[in-house]
Amino acid sequence: MDETEKTTEIDGTVLSVVYRNEENGYTVLRLKTQEGTVTVVGTLPGVTAGEGLTLSGSWSSHPSYGDQFRAESFFHRLPTGKRAILEYLCCGAVKGVGPALAAAIVNAFGDDTLDVLTDSPERLAEVKGISPKKAREIGEGFRRRTAVRLLMEFLTENGLSPVYALKLYQVYGPEALTAVRANPYLLTHEYYGADFFEADKFAESLGFGDDSPERIEAAALFELRHNLHNGHTFLPREKLTAATAQLISLSPEAVSDAVDRLLAMGEAVRETIAGQDAIYLSQLYEAETYTADRLLAMAGSRYDAYKRTDDLIDAIERKQGIVYAEKQREAVAAAAEHGLVVLTGGPGTGKTTSLLGIISLFDRMGLETALTAPTGRAAKRMSELTGREAMTIHRLLGASGAGGTEPAFSHDESDPLEADAVIVDETSMVDILLMRALLSALKPGCRLVLTGDADQLPSVGPGNVFSDIIRSGAAPVIRLTEIFRQAEKSAIVRTAHEINGGVIPAPREGDGDFFFLRRPTKERAAETIVELASLRLPKNMGIPPEQIQVLSPTRKGECGTEKLNRLLQEAINPPSEGKRERPVGKNILREGDRVMQTRNNYDIIWKSYDGHAQGEGVFNGDVGLVLSVDTQAETVTVDFDGRLAVYSFDMLYELEPAFAMTVHKSQGSEYRAVVLAVTREAPVLMTRSVLYTAVTRARELLILVGDQEAPAEMTRNDRRARRYSGLKTRLSQGAST
Repeated sequence: MDETEKTTEIDGTVLSVVYRNEENGYTVLRLKTQEGTVTVVGTLPGVTAGEGLTLSGSWSSHPSYGDQFRAESFFHRLPTGKRAILEYLCCGAVKGVGPALAAAIVNAFGDDTLDVLTDSPERLAEVKGISPKKAREIGEGFRRRTAVRLLMEFLTENGLSPVYALKLYQVYGPEALTAVRANPYLLTHEYYGADFFEADKFAESLGFGDDSPERIEAAALFELRHNLHNGHTFLPREKLTAATAQLISLSPEAVSDAVDRLLAMGEAVRETIAGQDAIYLSQLYEAETYTADRLLAMAGSRYDAYKRTDDLIDAIERKQGIVYAEKQREAVAAAAEHGLVVLTGGPGTGKTTSLLGIISLFDRMGLETALTAPTGRAAKRMSELTGREAMTIHRLLGASGAGGTEPAFSHDESDPLEADAVIVDETSMVDILLMRALLSALKPGCRLVLTGDADQLPSVGPGNVFSDIIRSGAAPVIRLTEIFRQAEKSAIVRTAHEINGGVIPAPREGDGDFFFLRRPTKERAAETIVELASLRLPKNMGIPPEQIQVLSPTRKGECGTEKLNRLLQEAINPPSEGKRERPVGKNILREGDRVMQTRNNYDIIWKSYDGHAQGEGVFNGDVGLVLSVDTQAETVTVDFDGRLAVYSFDMLYELEPAFAMTVHKSQGSEYRAVVLAVTREAPVLMTRSVLYTAVTRARELLILVGDQEAPAEMTRNDRRARRYSGLKTRLSQGAST
């Protein structure tokens, strides 16, 4: 181990707080020690100038700013003596106490000031300018700070992040320490974000047994939440009990009893749906039932006022100088006559033409129309295709941080959108929670048009919304299947449709936009992919590296995105003098890198280049360019298509390199050139829908690199992983009643 990485302790007094991220407590401060003044960085929420600290951590050497102490844990010590107490209070330690008031309080009570604040805050009213009400407020503020400090120390002693203390106090107030002692598993709630195994170890240290009710209930909830990431809105009771029992090595009977308690407490909901004895998290049950009810109500809305639909469509055709195909005309007419319409089709089948027709129709009907998509890249592409402003669903609804894992939306039933019609593109990417949020923001009578490609991969989040709506028969569905003449010239379009039909992809003589480079090993395939993206395509075909996207079905392995990103970064954006960088886990984040946001963060503030526009939120899948790495301020600025977002160093785990990305992460995007790694990987990834989704990301050039048998295997495998969802059944039953 390097000398600078050895764990050690330092002790001192905080001179100043240089930087703090209020969301997660990451702090940069100056600490006065017996050896001199040092810089300390780490998760140190609530620390204030004037406090004494004992910190455990390790030293690291910064290339520009010398030695820094990286704190892993810490303990507060309140200041003693009039001078130290005054400095502590002057630095904002207690809300409502500034320098002048702090001086008056310390002059009045001297060395006993902190005891007065803790035990007799009413005595503060003896100080001129402090009313009894103000005295109570100051005392409450100080007691809050003291309680949070004790809570932080308790958590830190037990190996937990002190960040949990802030959220615990927000919920439980002065009783937070009592609450977490009584049930340490409450930290596994998604609001706090602790891992089950982290909380389990903590609970064991507090004396909780393996069969404690709190442990079994938390494990069952963990399984339900974990499986949201597998796309399930519920789990069959038998599967839930079996998985939980295996997780914590207890009997299914003990788990079943815990599930009954969760049902009685309202934490979960049980219903027989889709032939299953389903157990839902309460939030997911509400989202699914609400979505079904709203969609059925909208599907039941018919509009007879526009009996001149054919005349309107004829006028649109004349203005646009086209004649719609039968299905395109049907789509436009359906949008005029129904409250809910679904439009689906593969590449080259005229979805964009149909969409433009629907927008023109709504304009002629005097409807205010909002265009939206689930990701920033999909919304940008929608804007480019339609010439109209489109925004993400989150932005449309006014998403902002709510202090938890889900956003708060400014638009809902109480403040609906002004739009008379909403058109959603790439709907296959929309999960049940986001669909519920969107539907709740639509005013009565608002029309909804859902468009997308039903053969693409489903949403990353829970549910199978787009497919369930289509298969339910509850709403008019227009399927575009005819490939138009111009699109027929594209081997990419032809190949995509052939894959959907089970035909193994193979370039033909004369194809200018589709190639397959066979390589005998994964190592050779990786070398070729890097060479294509960094040298051959830019040099020989004039395609800049930023317009080339490397895709892979998997993250792991020689041709997985993790390995490819390291190789591509070295080839496309190598280190150089003056180009600043920052280590982040196994990766290096460097100025000029292409990066992707890996989780929804509703609190990041972004600004436009000119500073005139500002907003909140950077979302899972957003791709940007690293503009600057500021090693002094410990921040990184990323350009997300003109939105400049600033990350503190501790937030960089939310970013990952995006020279290569998984096929799942590429949904909703289109690239000038796609280089796709096709090698044999985990069976769950070797599917037709993965291959089809990857191929349809390419606009001008598609190159497959790898094993000749891999695309054949993927094309033959038309199995789709089952998702437990009750939406299709609810819609089907509602439509038939």
